Amino acid sequence: MARILTQQINLPIILRMLGWLIMIEALFMCLPLAVALFYGETGTCVAFALSTAITALVGAGMTFGIRPSIKTMRKREGLILTATIWVFFSLFGMLPFLFTGTLDNISDAFFETMAGFTTTGASVISSLDTMPCGLLFWRALMQWIGGMGIILFTLAVLPMLNYKGGIALFNAEVTGITHERLRPRVSQTAKGLWSLYVAMTIIMALMLGPVTGWFDGICQAMTTVSTGGLSTKDEGINYWNSHYVYLVVTVFMFLGGVNFTLLFNVARGRFSKLWHSDTFKWYCLMTILTTLIIVWRMYAMNMCETDADRWVFAVFDTVAAITSTGFTSVNYETKGEFIAMVLMIIMFFGGMAGSTSGGAKIDRFIVLLKNARNEFYRVLHTNTVTAVRVDGRAIPHHVVSKVIAFLSIYLMVVLAVAVLLTLMGIPIFDSLYTSISTISNLGLGYGVTLQSGSFGMLPDAAKWLLAFEMMVGRLELFTVLVLFTRSFWIKD
Repeated sequence: MARILTQQINLPIILRMLGWLIMIEALFMCLPLAVALFYGETGTCVAFALSTAITALVGAGMTFGIRPSIKTMRKREGLILTATIWVFFSLFGMLPFLFTGTLDNISDAFFETMAGFTTTGASVISSLDTMPCGLLFWRALMQWIGGMGIILFTLAVLPMLNYKGGIALFNAEVTGITHERLRPRVSQTAKGLWSLYVAMTIIMALMLGPVTGWFDGICQAMTTVSTGGLSTKDEGINYWNSHYVYLVVTVFMFLGGVNFTLLFNVARGRFSKLWHSDTFKWYCLMTILTTLIIVWRMYAMNMCETDADRWVFAVFDTVAAITSTGFTSVNYETKGEFIAMVLMIIMFFGGMAGSTSGGAKIDRFIVLLKNARNEFYRVLHTNTVTAVRVDGRAIPHHVVSKVIAFLSIYLMVVLAVAVLLTLMGIPIFDSLYTSISTISNLGLGYGVTLQSGSFGMLPDAAKWLLAFEMMVGRLELFTVLVLFTRSFWIKD
């Protein structure tokens, strides 16, 4: 009998790095604690103080109590760390919801927290208007942290990871079909991306604050730039009933769906990078075409009172869908399912790779179409050698193969989760829509989840299933699913 050899995994270094990350989460918890103190929310203060203490103690115990004999981190350790930290962050991040009594069910609390960190925006909470400000800020902060990435933030503040597997961690978490660094060192790239991210958040908060109030403006800025979609109001953005608010949110949602490397270059005056980006042109084209289709449908169905409302709401909902932000302005379900289907298609593909948006990414859609065109050409010209070109550069064959594999697995996961949801008694179209919405990190409800106002009506098993799908979608399939393959653990 052949002897099965397992791969050697450096578990101590993984646990120690998890400890560092958990301590960073404890530091983040101090911010909503300060907000609760400012607004005099005694019960919320106690809940966050207790949550912070527990998180910090566990993190410190793992960091200083574990002494790895080998201090380097390889690709396998990087993949395990990247996948598991989202689970750990959600487990500790749900404590404030439980301690305040806002959610009394672990399934609900974990779902809410995972939806926050993955910027999915799906929520089991149906009443926000009475929620303490400390918890509302924590929901927004979770999405803001998850938008740019937990690991990416750590690479920016813990330079030691540069020589302990920083590149492996960067590649495991940063989304896209390729990984483009701005600086020679990963930590410098992480700092550059986070600096831009912070600047965009501050600018948006300054633009919204005078209209929405500073607390709501800051929270909405964090959930918009991260393309998360959670709000501080039950009515969402509709609460302010302001075209100015809609347009500001639309602009920053759109920017959140753009590759941050492109935005970084634009911020440094390198506009040519933007003009020569095929993906950016497709992103703009899909946004414009979808907006025109929705406006046409609104006219046909006599939706909205004025032309200004139709155009503002159409572009708002289009950008919210394609960037996986998940804000909504109009309940289209009452006027048939055509617009919902159109939005479901664009939310499937999402924004650009390297952005904070979810979905399969337009970059992959472009590669798929150009490769299909080449295959049709080769039917007639068998011996022709063709290449898929994006932004004037030939895409290597192995990258094209990976894109096709990604989209195939993406569809299989969507269908598998949808089938399991139907087994739990959820209607077929609602199951399919919910599955696509979750893996795309959009969080929009439809049918049963829209009628109830939240995902809280789903069975607990469905919440755990969808929480897993959120994480799979946020880390773009391979980082998580590779952990379930035999080759990851067993030596060939």
